Amino acid sequence: MNTSTELRDELDAKRLLEVLIALKKGDFSTRMPSDLTGLAGKIADTLNDIMEINDEMTKGITEVSRVVGREGRLTQRAMVPSFGGGWATIVKSVNTLIEDLVRPTTEMARVIGAVAKGDLSQTMALEVDGRPLKGQFLRAASTANTMVDQLSSFASEVTRVAREVGTEGKLGGQAQVKGVAGTWKDLTDSVNSMAGNLTAQVRNIADVTTAVANGDLSKKITVDVKGEILELKNTINTMVDQLRSFASEVTRVAREVGTEGKLGGQAYVPGVGGTWKDLTDNVNFMASNLTGQVRNIAEVTTAVARGDLSKKITVDVKGEILELKDTINVMVDQLSSFASEVTRVAREVGTEGKLGGQANVPGVAGTWKDLTDSVNSMAGNLTAQVRNIADVTTAVANGDLSKKITVDVKGEILELKNTINVMVDQLNSFASEVTRVAREVGTEGKLGGQANVPGV
Repeated sequence: MNTSTELRDELDAKRLLEVLIALKKGDFSTRMPSDLTGLAGKIADTLNDIMEINDEMTKGITEVSRVVGREGRLTQRAMVPSFGGGWATIVKSVNTLIEDLVRPTTEMARVIGAVAKGDLSQTMALEVDGRPLKGQFLRAASTANTMVDQLSSFASEVTRVAREVGTEGKLGGQAQVKGVAGTWKDLTDSVNSMAGNLTAQVRNIADVTTAVANGDLSKKITVDVKGEILELKNTINTMVDQLRSFASEVTRVAREVGTEGKLGGQAYVPGVGGTWKDLTDNVNFMASNLTGQVRNIAEVTTAVARGDLSKKITVDVKGEILELKDTINVMVDQLSSFASEVTRVAREVGTEGKLGGQANVPGVAGTWKDLTDSVNSMAGNLTAQVRNIADVTTAVANGDLSKKITVDVKGEILELKNTINVMVDQLNSFASEVTRVAREVGTEGKLGGQANVPGV
């Protein structure tokens, strides 16, 4: 046989040592010669198989560690070689380790994913296949479940406060979330601060508008606010200022015209518009007509601060917000009723000449009742004064000189009373002048005329 093709049956101890040293160092690429026969061949083949198995296991475990650990493909597992024994046990142990690591990770990902979607009903199981979690796995699962519980409690409390304040109108509610800290505590505090601020703001507004509805114009909104709430605060405070100015002006004009007899007065309320300006104009028009016609019928003006009385709050609300709505709507009703009555009396007395009319505003109180009483007092005084003057001038016109004006008056009305009474006494001496004055006052309605009789 050719020596180049002869199979060797002798084991090279030096080569064997090199392969074993490589195996010891973890280098599984070295192999024994494959051309040995006999016992030497079996030893070489067996050692090569060991190197192959180790190389295959190393590559398999390296691959699964890369795929699972770095790429996140958690379903990947190391392939169990066709052989068994310790080799298969090692691979199965690695796969079991991966499974034990992946299962809590997958479970935590499931719970965190549910939280991210707003589902706070999911929690991590504290046991796997009947075996309780231990160590870091137990701590991680417990921490995740505590987080879910706190988030659920936080969400529940925030939802409750939002529902009570924003939908049901129940003010004063506060979120109570036990055990929270850090950002969750900051969020809870922020929600409570918002609810507290809204409660203080709405209740302050309710106090002021209730006072206005009851005729108390001494209160203003004082709560510290910003943004649109600040605009609302300024609007309501301006309304109170204008209503107070209106009340003061109406009272002044009513007193001057109805009690003191000072004619020609006009109500002046700066900055009013809409219905309030119409009311001011109506009252001033009445006073102007009375002044021009009788010179002693003063115009009582009611200047109501700026506002459109055709509108009401229609939003569907509950709780304290509903009370605020009802209070404001009652206020609008009472102001509208007051405005209607004042306008009616002003039209009857000042334009149509129907004396004796009285304003009737049911349910008013405070400043509004005072204003109504002032207008009625003015109309009553003017009625008594004008009718007394009419009686005397009518008697004079009919040739009856026995009557005189007896009503208790002041100011220009008093001057007119004295003039007419003197006129009656001196009628026979200045007949022609009396005829002229009687015609102007009694028939033409020109008041303030004086008889001019030289030498009297």
